[in-house]
Amino acid sequence: MTSKKSHPSVQQFKEFVKKHPKLIQEVRKGNKDWQEVFEDWYLLGENDLIWKQYKDEQQNDVQNDSANKSDFINQLFTAVKKMDMDTVNHHITTMSSTISTIQGLFDQFGSKGSSQNSSSSQHPFSFRKD
Repeated sequence: MTSKKSHPSVQQFKEFVKKHPKLIQEVRKGNKDWQEVFEDWYLLGENDLIWKQYKDEQQNDVQNDSANKSDFINQLFTAVKKMDMDTVNHHITTMSSTISTIQGLFDQFGSKGSSQNSSSSQHPFSFRKD
């Protein structure tokens, strides 16, 4: 048994069809035939806009998601590069002192409430002299 090797362009076309599954549906419905699709692919190339309608929706979503993620990461790195570290350090210091002040207020108000409760809890029975 000898296996026939296909022409490289036929192999490339098969890969192209795998990336565009809606083309298979069009051929099965009888709207197009394989010869016509192959000729269009060969003449126009696989990057032509007419093929966009035949791409798998999920594949487009995956490509868009990965493009959006890489764009976000690039924007993030660009923003970090543009930051002035002295300004960032100043803001962090200010925020830290603000948090410390708020914690001090909570401790102050929390200790007053707990001291009133603790004095009554220390003497649960009131003893009076007769």
